[in-house]
Amino acid sequence: MRYLTARKRAVGKGSAHTGTEHHWSMTVSAVALAFLVPTWIYIVGHALGQDYEVVRATFARPFTAILTAMVLVVGMRHFAKGACMMIEDYAQGTTRKMLIIFAYSISAVIVTTGLYALVRIAL
Repeated sequence: MRYLTARKRAVGKGSAHTGTEHHWSMTVSAVALAFLVPTWIYIVGHALGQDYEVVRATFARPFTAILTAMVLVVGMRHFAKGACMMIEDYAQGTTRKMLIIFAYSISAVIVTTGLYALVRIAL
């Protein structure tokens, strides 16, 4: 028989038992985006206003293509999880379920469209 105090059972868990995992997931993706986005803006910013061939050559480089893909995937994953958390806080019932499905769906559509465009430009 195990004797666990209420504090021992609650350490590292929120009321839904996933709060700490969600918090760390959001923290890790936020830190990753803090490094990825400025680097991406710096590299892609040099291509702004250039003709099509220069932009295509910029995105054809492996580092730029991989960086763009990472920004898309990590950014949209961060968005979906954050939107889901906000929806869970403020919506109820069927509306909550529909909004969560919409948030994840719009995130998936943006990632898919972005990666398709990236492959078309890079190749």
